[in-house]
Amino acid sequence: MPPLDPAVAEESYCYLTTTGRVSGEPREIEIWFGLVGATVYLLSGGGDRSDWVRNLRRDPAVAVRIAGTTWPGRARIVEDADEDERARTLLVDKYAPGYSGDLDGWRRRSLPVAIDLEASDD
Repeated sequence: MPPLDPAVAEESYCYLTTTGRVSGEPREIEIWFGLVGATVYLLSGGGDRSDWVRNLRRDPAVAVRIAGTTWPGRARIVEDADEDERARTLLVDKYAPGYSGDLDGWRRRSLPVAIDLEASDD
């Protein structure tokens, strides 16, 4: 597996693959993301009602594809207050300049999710 290149943080989207909690089949979504080290941060506008969040709660083993490279990872709901704020700020700071709408409500109400990537030095 290739090492994580910090330049991938500039990509517009990542692709998260979870395992369907009912079907057991892979489910991929395109989603905004922020990257800090080997942790990908996502905000679920649907909170814990989003299918992808419900899937990763059932099975936290996920895959994240950015710029054509896929990494395995473990997903978790962000519970630490400092990490929660970091995730929200990271995503809004990244996307607000190019977004014509107001992201304040999304920032406040979304559920932050972290994915700890399993990158290697191969």
